Amino acid sequence: MPELPEVETIRQRLIKGFEKSPSILKQKISKVNLLWSGVVAEPDPQTFASFLPGQMVLAVDRRAKFLVLSLSDAYLVFHLRMSGDLYLEEQEKSAPFRDPKHDRLWLDFESGWRLVFNDTRKFGRVWLVNDTSKLFSQLGLEPFDEKLTHAVFYQMLQAHSRQLKPLLIDQHFIAGIGNIYSDEALFSAQLNPKRLSDSLSPAEAEELLKAIRSVLTKAIDQKGASIDWVYRGGDFQNHFQVYQQTGNPCPNCGHPIEKTKVAQRGTHFCPNCQKM
Repeated sequence: MPELPEVETIRQRLIKGFEKSPSILKQKISKVNLLWSGVVAEPDPQTFASFLPGQMVLAVDRRAKFLVLSLSDAYLVFHLRMSGDLYLEEQEKSAPFRDPKHDRLWLDFESGWRLVFNDTRKFGRVWLVNDTSKLFSQLGLEPFDEKLTHAVFYQMLQAHSRQLKPLLIDQHFIAGIGNIYSDEALFSAQLNPKRLSDSLSPAEAEELLKAIRSVLTKAIDQKGASIDWVYRGGDFQNHFQVYQQTGNPCPNCGHPIEKTKVAQRGTHFCPNCQKM
């Protein structure tokens, strides 16, 4: 699943343009091709398709793992879920790196370019709303939010008595982190993924928050991680310390990296560096 660094990379590419594609900003929608109506979470597909023509893209933002396109009169919100991706391509020339049979939505622009929502597993969704506050009301703070001080993060951890791994990927607790970056951050902070959150000292909480921000920053710099078919173009998979490194020596101590399940999620860690 694309996590914060991958979604942020897609956001930046849509804003700045990528390779030969232009910026999506100031592009005006001329036509909507709803290839699978189930991709629309809100409103009904007919209203969705009839409203969008004539709307201009004014801004592209991110909230957690959501991409938000600010239009002339509404917001178009995408969640890529397990296998979604967004491409900007010429209307007469399909991108060679995707399978068009998995396209779920086309937004054609007056310029001759097209925004494609491609999603192999059909879990991704798109919302057309006048206000995003209800959609995002249950999301936690962003990892880089200035309000998330070390003291606030410590109090958040103390307010729960949950294992660290499932807590970090809980979008109600902190927004944008998934399997990859929770494993990498916990390893960087040398904390066991099964450790209870309220057992951390203030110093350990501070180190964990620093590790989260450091890992996410490095991943964004590397354009995210390219994993399976989910996302292409990133390089952070070549810098994994523990994620998908089962059996390889720990970069710190040499002990083989192990994989276990924590709250039914595959979890990679070093049992020597991340002792309970």
